[in-house]
Amino acid sequence: MDSTGRSKVRVGMVGGGEGAFIGEVHRQAMRLDGHIELVCGAFSRDPGNNNRSGAVLHLEPGRCYDAWETLLAAEQARPMDQRMELLAIVMPNHLHAPIAEAALRAGFHVFSEKPAALSLADMQALAATQADSGRLYGLAHTYQGYPMVWQARHMVQTGTLGRLRKIFVEYPQGWLSEDLAGQGNKQATWRDEPAKAGPSGCMGDIGIHAFNLAEFVSGQRIERLCADLGVHVAGRQLDDDGAVLFRTDGGASGVLVASQVCTGEENGLTLRLYGERGGLEWRQEEPNSLVHRALGEALRVLRAGVDQHWLCDEALRRLRLPAGHPEGYLEAMANLYSDFATSIRLGRTPEVPGVAAGLRGMAFIETVVASHHGANKWTTLAVTER
Repeated sequence: MDSTGRSKVRVGMVGGGEGAFIGEVHRQAMRLDGHIELVCGAFSRDPGNNNRSGAVLHLEPGRCYDAWETLLAAEQARPMDQRMELLAIVMPNHLHAPIAEAALRAGFHVFSEKPAALSLADMQALAATQADSGRLYGLAHTYQGYPMVWQARHMVQTGTLGRLRKIFVEYPQGWLSEDLAGQGNKQATWRDEPAKAGPSGCMGDIGIHAFNLAEFVSGQRIERLCADLGVHVAGRQLDDDGAVLFRTDGGASGVLVASQVCTGEENGLTLRLYGERGGLEWRQEEPNSLVHRALGEALRVLRAGVDQHWLCDEALRRLRLPAGHPEGYLEAMANLYSDFATSIRLGRTPEVPGVAAGLRGMAFIETVVASHHGANKWTTLAVTER
């Protein structure tokens, strides 16, 4: 049982074996609020890695499976009160949609790493499967789990900034400033293979996070864009850098920049929004702070904390600690998992990014690539949502 008296949601994981970064992030986030229990997994195609991973996680030997197909079949055959309920997918991009579709058809809820698929067509097929299955689907846009992101969204929605005019969102990283794939780094290698990563490298990996954050906080949709992609390290097949001019359905204009060759940068996701009456700025590397610039007033820095009663309810629900005690990436991911698990138990629609975010994200990637290669100055971003 969790702290609310409800039984924990039983989770299985595909991918995330020994040496994988994001799989361990997901597992730590699952544990944080006590709503979830990891009961099975297929962590690696390498038998040794898979078995060691299962042993470290104290899984029953019979529930550490050699492949995701085996996992789904075996768990589906278990009694309802014992089987996995939710599958977490932390594999390379090309496997996200096929595994998610199979899991949904088998009757399991799904929480997947992004991007949701390799193409918009694949995501549309996944959306249809999810609708027919009646199961829940979540997407790991972790930054949507931060409390101050919700505070910024609330302030935009309630008119603090007035009509939005300008949106700047940037995501600079430096980890691919060298040819890591040529040095044998597996994470860098598959991210540069179109068959595994999709049609874009940097924009598909981190640009999609910037896009999701800009649309979520602004409450507006990007309708048209003009994109430029680049490759700065010789031998790469996919972009490692890019910039996008865009216009929204609410009349704002903006700039989105994503790069993985900004030498020395760590994880500098930053969002700035400006309206008639002021502006907001949020930085992922200092997530407890939200800078508010009001017209004709001194700049103020809003700080997170459960005792900060001026915060909106959505932000307060995602906080655990008093002001001055930083909450970060793991807590943000945990907020997504906690909400998803609660939604499963209560039979409600979760507040985590889902099918709609997956469709928008894939449309963004394909439109950026089309704009870069096309002759038109501006390209329309459109997607039919089920």
